[in-house]
Amino acid sequence: MDICNRRNLNHGSLFGPRPVPPPHRRGTPFGQYSNPITPSVSVHGKRILAHPTVSSRKECLGRQRFRGLAAELQTEIRNAALDAIICWHSGAPVTKQDLSEEELIRMLTVSEAEPIPPEYADMMLHKLRRYAGAIPDPVSLPKGFRVLIIRAGMSGVAAAIRLRQLGISYIQVEKQDSTGGVWHAHHYPGCGVDTPGHLYSYTLASGNWSTFFPLQKEIDDYFNRVARDFGIESSIRYGTECLVTRYDEESLTWHSRLRLPNGTEETLVTNVVLSAVGGFTTPKWPNLSGLRNFDGPVVHTSEWDPEVALDGKRVAVIGNGASAMQVVPAIADRVGALTIFQRSRQWVAPFPKFQKPVLEPMQFLFREVPHYEWLYRLRLSWIYDSEVHEALHKDPAWPHPDRSVNAVNDRDRETYTQYIEGQLAGRPDLIAKVIPSYPPFGKRMLLDNGWYRTLLKPHVTLVDGAAARVEGRSIHAIDDETHEAELIIVASGYDTTRYLLPVEVIGRNGRTVRDVWDDDDCQAYLGTVVAGFPNFFMLYGPNTALGHRGSFIFTIESQIDYVLSVLRQMGEKRLVEVECRQDIYQHYNRKIQQMHQQMIWSHEGMSTFFRNDRGRIVTNSPWRLVDYWKLLKEADLDDYRTMPQVDSRLETSGVPREGVQRPGSRLRRRPS
Repeated sequence: MDICNRRNLNHGSLFGPRPVPPPHRRGTPFGQYSNPITPSVSVHGKRILAHPTVSSRKECLGRQRFRGLAAELQTEIRNAALDAIICWHSGAPVTKQDLSEEELIRMLTVSEAEPIPPEYADMMLHKLRRYAGAIPDPVSLPKGFRVLIIRAGMSGVAAAIRLRQLGISYIQVEKQDSTGGVWHAHHYPGCGVDTPGHLYSYTLASGNWSTFFPLQKEIDDYFNRVARDFGIESSIRYGTECLVTRYDEESLTWHSRLRLPNGTEETLVTNVVLSAVGGFTTPKWPNLSGLRNFDGPVVHTSEWDPEVALDGKRVAVIGNGASAMQVVPAIADRVGALTIFQRSRQWVAPFPKFQKPVLEPMQFLFREVPHYEWLYRLRLSWIYDSEVHEALHKDPAWPHPDRSVNAVNDRDRETYTQYIEGQLAGRPDLIAKVIPSYPPFGKRMLLDNGWYRTLLKPHVTLVDGAAARVEGRSIHAIDDETHEAELIIVASGYDTTRYLLPVEVIGRNGRTVRDVWDDDDCQAYLGTVVAGFPNFFMLYGPNTALGHRGSFIFTIESQIDYVLSVLRQMGEKRLVEVECRQDIYQHYNRKIQQMHQQMIWSHEGMSTFFRNDRGRIVTNSPWRLVDYWKLLKEADLDDYRTMPQVDSRLETSGVPREGVQRPGSRLRRRPS
């Protein structure tokens, strides 16, 4: 019997020593228990489908969309795909070694049952190449050229891997005792990611996640594993904190003051500094009178004390954002009484995959079928990025701007309102407290991991208002109602608008980045470079966060590609200094804010950590991911003032700077 025509075979005997399904699944037809293979126009040379058929339902953040393929057509595609996979496992060549842009777009269009714009093809093929292990073009830099990478969290690990792969000399410092960044530092009960794990993964390393939305320990383990697997873990200087980094205009180098594990300090000199400090490093404490004098333990979620006593205690939680919605359901059944102080109301989406495992059939496909996981990740990136992003633009003709920004956003409002009312059925008092007046997605959309179920518990009290002051063990709300507590958990988030904290960064003319930004008015060109700070780059800088979710890690990887493009051109053109032009810097940031005025995050009547004290949006990116990727794809050095080195002479391009002469003469600094 031709193995390529067989079905319903035992996987163990067919695939030999490869991993097999658990015993209760052995002998089960592959296509009967797997998720459908992402369908193309034809499978293994057999034409299956000419046009998508609407039938099944897809869900993202509770936004129901009816689309997909009829059940009988799914079966036909699965069976054809099974034949193709069996043939491949038996040694037959694959039908296609690679996909064209048109084929990939058609494939995903059929899979999504909605048109995928052709403009996405280039980025998606780029992702597939990265998934397959593609390494960027080589970078050639002068002997002795060194880069300092500050921190070894998610961004720092990704940067170190790329620099090591390209042979770029670097030094990496990390103040903690391990990689992982916030995922190593934060371990409050219930801590986890609210983006699908398969999106919260490097393109160069699979997560092998046990659940669709992994918790803190598994994420921390993932970053540690990747650091070990790519050989960077042993070279990180742990327990070492960068306190200050200062640009020296005479030597054109950065001088960084480091605090070592033994408490002593040293100065490190490098040509380039790459900041990977992240945006969730500095806890934000509420301006709450008497909090520090509370007669009992006070713990911030970002500085969780694992020894804190919870069992049977009267606990107060300050805040109702993302960290509160994770920690509250996780501790509710342990405490004696739980009081939540809600400063503002939040939109919360259904979370059906909360702690749901990635079952063995799907894991089997990820392991055994080439590119299956990567195509799955491409589908997720469309669902959680571009599809949501399109619904966040203000419709100037929309007649109800107070409640929503467009027709789709209004339907989302109805969907989430109905969900909340269903979860709190029979409790009109709670419903009246929790439904926001502002549009959905105006703040970061939160996920319901048992929040509403917890609010219904008899020992849980929701205070519809902020805490005003603390006296002894009494917490007074803004309505002057008093609540007693033995323990306060502060879940007020992080200082997200003061980028680069706690590192002091000093650029040209001795100006600190805090001076340039007037403390919290943070700006950067492409979220990566700042005028006045030559040879300094940052990852996850201002206006790079995806307020609508999406692949945050791919954003960071794209920034790293951009930095490598700058370094590559520095080597090719023998440049010793690159600095973003002031006019380019200003024009880009004006454009960013103009775009934001057309988006939901500038909606009036709500407070959000996206904005600084001036009301300017400093965290979120207004770009679609594909647009931002195109901007970062290749650095244009016309955006920079550069200083090439010619033998012992230096020359500049772009607008002349004070103290730097034109080419042809030796560099002379004007006296100060």
